[in-house]
Amino acid sequence: MMETVLNVLEQEFSVCKLGKFDGASLPDGMFFFARTEDEISLVCETRCIPKDAVKVEGGWKALRVAGTLDFGLVGIIAGISAVLAEAGVSVFVVSTFDTDYVLMKDEGFQKGVAALKKAGY
Repeated sequence: MMETVLNVLEQEFSVCKLGKFDGASLPDGMFFFARTEDEISLVCETRCIPKDAVKVEGGWKALRVAGTLDFGLVGIIAGISAVLAEAGVSVFVVSTFDTDYVLMKDEGFQKGVAALKKAGY
């Protein structure tokens, strides 16, 4: 099994629901965007929340899985989320082409990090 290294991101994030999307309104900083037939969601740095967000859930901190992950790798998020579930910490996960990000609410973040360290992450 490969060793999974997690890096703590310093930014605070918010999960937003948007009523509409205008490409010109993409926020500065780091963000993750999803649009389906039912909703438009944006995870962004809290300092960059769009003014027209319909709903906002703030107070998220994030870990990044270090390195570039091959699409054939199996179980990385399952292992991380199992440790956090055992510790009673809920997660919100987003992925990019290269890697995964695990977000936890600020109040459970240190507990989650401690549980992951104890598990060898």
